[in-house]
Formats: sequence, structure tokens, C-alpha cells
Amino acid sequence: MKISIITVGKLKEKYLKQGIAEYTKRLGAYATIDLIEVPDEKAPENLSEADMQIVKQKEGERILSKITPDTHVITLEIKGKQLTSEELAKQMDQLATYGKSKIAFIIGGSLGLSEDVTKRSDFALSFSKMTFPHQLMKLVLLEQIYRGFRINRGEPYHK
Repeated sequence: MKISIITVGKLKEKYLKQGIAEYTKRLGAYATIDLIEVPDEKAPENLSEADMQIVKQKEGERILSKITPDTHVITLEIKGKQLTSEELAKQMDQLATYGKSKIAFIIGGSLGLSEDVTKRSDFALSFSKMTFPHQLMKLVLLEQIYRGFRINRGEPYHK
């Protein structure tokens, strides 16, 4: 299975880089992991609604350029469906079983995802109704993917 994590913006925080590197290494036993960062669009704090849409559109074009037509796309969205760790593991197992060997998880920038990206999504996943820094979500997502593989293989880790 090939899993891509596509995020907007460059990761800067050392502690997050270390955690992401650790889970990427652990996942190497289960899947090929490709971490893709697309540049964020520079935007001042007080943007108009129209300017926000332009920023999201530009970031969305960068995201979509990294996805092939045969990729199953899962977007992380506040309004997405919340799953337990076991449910996410089951969904990943079903995708692998039914020939969806390329999965892309997409984490948008600080303004969220463009409409074009959400339309391309095959499944909208939410970790919470709360808002989290998008770079922190990358680490949380990798941990949950790792947990999912462990659950599916009946290996100790998940409690």
C-alpha cells in the first residue's frame, strides 16, 4: 500500500519533525509513506472572504497536482465523519482488499481546503470538532495510520 500525506506549508517545529520521523519509520514495515508538502499561499491576517477563496484555490491547485486519478483521497475536515481508531483501521483494510492501494490523506492550510479539493475527496474524515494546527494533525494522522495497521494485524499497541 502506498500512502501519501499531502499538507500545505512547510513543517518548522523540531518536536513535530521528530514525531513525524518516528511514525514514518515505524510505518515503513507496513506501507510506503510519501510526505508531500505544498507551499502555502502568503496571506495577511485580515483577508476578505474573496481573498480567502483565492488563497484556498491556489493551495488547492497545488494539492490536486500531487494526486493521480487512481488515488483514493481522504480529506481531513472539521465537518467530516468522525471514526474510532478501529473504524479507520477497518476502512484502510477494506481499501487495500478492494484494490485501492494508493491513498492520499490531505490536510489543508490555515484557511482550510478549496472546494475543488473537497469535491475530489472520496471521504471526509474529522478527528474532532475542534480546530488544531494543521502541522500537528500530520503527526496525529500518522500515529492513527500506524495504530490502524497494528489493529489490522492483531499486533500489540492499541489499548
